[in-house]
Amino acid sequence: MPHYYSLGTIPHKRHTQFRKPDGKLYAEQLFSTEGFSNDYSLMYHCHPPTQIIKTEAQYSVAPEIAEEKMLQHRCFEGFHIPPVTDYLASRIPVLVNSDCHIVLAAPKESMLGYFYKNADADEMIFIHEGSGILHTMYGDIPFGYGDYLVIPRGTIYQISFSTSANRLFIVESFSPIRYPRQYMSKYGQLLEHAPFCERDIRPPSELRTFDQTGDFLIRTKKKGMMYGLHYAHHPFDIVGWDGCCYPYAFSIHDFEPITGRVHQPPPVHQTFEAHNFVVCSFVPRLYDYHPDAIPAPYNHSNIDSDEVLYYVDGDFMSRKNVTRGMITLHPAGIPHGPHPGAVEKSIGKKETGELAVMVDTFHPLMLTKQALAIENKDYIMSWAE
Repeated sequence: MPHYYSLGTIPHKRHTQFRKPDGKLYAEQLFSTEGFSNDYSLMYHCHPPTQIIKTEAQYSVAPEIAEEKMLQHRCFEGFHIPPVTDYLASRIPVLVNSDCHIVLAAPKESMLGYFYKNADADEMIFIHEGSGILHTMYGDIPFGYGDYLVIPRGTIYQISFSTSANRLFIVESFSPIRYPRQYMSKYGQLLEHAPFCERDIRPPSELRTFDQTGDFLIRTKKKGMMYGLHYAHHPFDIVGWDGCCYPYAFSIHDFEPITGRVHQPPPVHQTFEAHNFVVCSFVPRLYDYHPDAIPAPYNHSNIDSDEVLYYVDGDFMSRKNVTRGMITLHPAGIPHGPHPGAVEKSIGKKETGELAVMVDTFHPLMLTKQALAIENKDYIMSWAE
């Protein structure tokens, strides 16, 4: 969970009278993603956040499944997803299951004329290319290359991009995205051996209150459908909030790698966890320092998880012909490991400059029709001598 944070003006006691300068009450809202049983925030609106004035016809955005069952290594060229003007239209699901959706996006323009709310899933947006500002009801979060944006489900947001060249790797999680349990104290603080700490977490800043009446469209995704809900007041009409449930940014460049005398297993790279999947960050680091160490990863069996690796930048000593934005899928049930020649080539190397995001799912992933359209079909044979 993020640590406790407060922004703007709030009353001394929760659930008590908090009035505007004209004497009218602010509208208090409790925001949580797990009812009343876990982290939450309290926010104070100029107007009740409930006043819907009209709705639009819903339409389906559910992934179109192409392959539900398969057992072979796959590879997808992520940068072959074409740029699209609109943010929501640019989001292309490629690998999905009942726990998460893995999505690629290449939006060319900022979100204009509407706000967005994912009512089903927490979102983790990794910024591969581009920069800008994430505008939320909690305040603004500037972002750039290498940032993870973690957005709790139900958060209303807009994104302003500062460039037309944007590449995003998105994970939609149907359970809360949290810090890894092994790095947290029983009271929720990140421990000394964790690869990042609270100082690295960038919560919202510059809370701006939009006390505006009009017609404000919030496109809302729920159960594979997109709804257009028009509200009578600007959704960012909050004068203050506090709590532990809010969006934040964390840069992959602030992840401090854990190294050892011999090769360390993938859990040392873990960055986030959710129900039935984890997210890991592979960052530039020194290699193993045992005199006989083999820096290349050893072959290992995927028996209980599908492994997805999204290649960001740098050299990857265990793989040949890696491109930026490439996604590899190594499904549960068959082993995988370095490409031929990579093990010998790695011996004696002192460091790596690789940058990648890994998602390990504990239930099988399904391929969408859009994934097949960007597949590198030769990948399955790349281990053949």
